[in-house]
Amino acid sequence: MVLMMLGAVQLGAAAAFVVVLVPMAMAGWHLSRNKMLFFSGALFISLAICVHLTPYFPSVPDFVTSVSSAVAFDHRTSCINMVNDISWQVNPRNASSHLHNNATSDLDLYEKRWDWSDSHKLKACDFQKLSKPDASDLLNGSWVVVAGDSQARLFALSLLTLVLGSESQRMDSVRADLFKRHSDYSILVDEIGMKLDFVWAPYVVNLTNLMMDFETRKSCPDVMVMGAGLWDMLHFNNASDYEFALRMLNTKVVSLLPLSTELAINEPVVGSVPIKSSSHLFWLGMPVLINGMLNTEEKREKMSDAMWHAYDQSLGDSKLLRQTGGPLLLLDSQSLTWNCGPHCTSDGMHYDRAIYEAAVQIMLNTLLIESHQRL
Repeated sequence: MVLMMLGAVQLGAAAAFVVVLVPMAMAGWHLSRNKMLFFSGALFISLAICVHLTPYFPSVPDFVTSVSSAVAFDHRTSCINMVNDISWQVNPRNASSHLHNNATSDLDLYEKRWDWSDSHKLKACDFQKLSKPDASDLLNGSWVVVAGDSQARLFALSLLTLVLGSESQRMDSVRADLFKRHSDYSILVDEIGMKLDFVWAPYVVNLTNLMMDFETRKSCPDVMVMGAGLWDMLHFNNASDYEFALRMLNTKVVSLLPLSTELAINEPVVGSVPIKSSSHLFWLGMPVLINGMLNTEEKREKMSDAMWHAYDQSLGDSKLLRQTGGPLLLLDSQSLTWNCGPHCTSDGMHYDRAIYEAAVQIMLNTLLIESHQRL
């Protein structure tokens, strides 16, 4: 829109130059002999240019608004693209700290600290770790669905820990119920009217069926985080079939979202899909697998580095993610786990709670950007 306006202005200026300025310039030398005639001529030329260019200009407020909107959109897009840029500090705890924190596993022997990388561009985005009150305000009245395998379950636990408070007595029952083997879980946080559903969906086809269920019920969550791949890698071990399943999921997700013709025409979009929806959709990526730490021979054989990269390539080729033109924003577990390193996992697959806490904060900051809110 802005480029079209600028093009029209340039065309008008060129026309003005030919139609008005050239003839006036020819008379300028004669007018300059008399100051009164010179200033009168200059005024006449200015008025003539303004009259000639008026049809090419939008109203000044509309033009300024359009420029501001384009700049703001570009800033939001840039920040969303950088929201996964996290750096880690993983250091051994001292002996007194071990005793004070009642260390029960090797993971507790290391202190993990994370923050967004220290760069000028990231500072401009003003990313921040949301507190319990901030997260509660942001998710107030929301329906949140987290669907997937054990990675998604750990993500759901971190989100509930933030919203309910890590010291809440309610968290004991939440952990017990949430981690019942291969089962769904639902909770209503009455204080803020937030409902969270965890759906056990270890395969992509389970996620596609969930989308079909939303379609049947004509109801979609406000926030949805989904992710699957590890079970497929272990039990099917076929990256091509995984990509096909992701493409089917992509088709179903896009069919559920309202496409806005107005958005496609008047606003820039990320990728090629002009999606405008009240739902916020995220894909929880697969973590880095540390093959030597996997706890069974079958896992070490089937979940090799080469197979992991083949599955990761299939995700990109499926066009499911926003960065490749799809509808889902990536919560980049690969980057988080790679940068945190082997001291952040005990079995090469499931990671320290700090990883999932960081993923939750990435999601919340993205929600702030997409909903045009500030703390």
